[in-house]
Amino acid sequence: MEIVLSAGIGLFAASGVWLMLRPRTFQVALGLSLLSYAVNLFIFAMGRLTVGAPPVLKTGPETVSVDDPVPQALVLTALVISFALTALFLVVLLAARGVTGNDHVDGREPHHAEPTPENPHP
Repeated sequence: MEIVLSAGIGLFAASGVWLMLRPRTFQVALGLSLLSYAVNLFIFAMGRLTVGAPPVLKTGPETVSVDDPVPQALVLTALVISFALTALFLVVLLAARGVTGNDHVDGREPHHAEPTPENPHP
């Protein structure tokens, strides 16, 4: 199971980085989301994977916790924050698309010529 989880985290991280390097803003937003999912899974995996063990053991008068609840709380908080950040980023993306007329990260298409004083509308 550790191999599958680490491969999944690696796949999410690699896909996120690849999408973040794309020239379109929607692809960048999707890449940021995938990268945040990879980081959340990595933090969640730090709480240890235990197969076939209950999360809390009761042995007599004392209770022993097998799973660490801190990574779970961190991931839950990170999910809420990443959802809000993605929503904000998409609103800014739509506003920038309305202002510039395209969704390229530089604000202009690479095949368009630059305006010059002789030709202000290429």
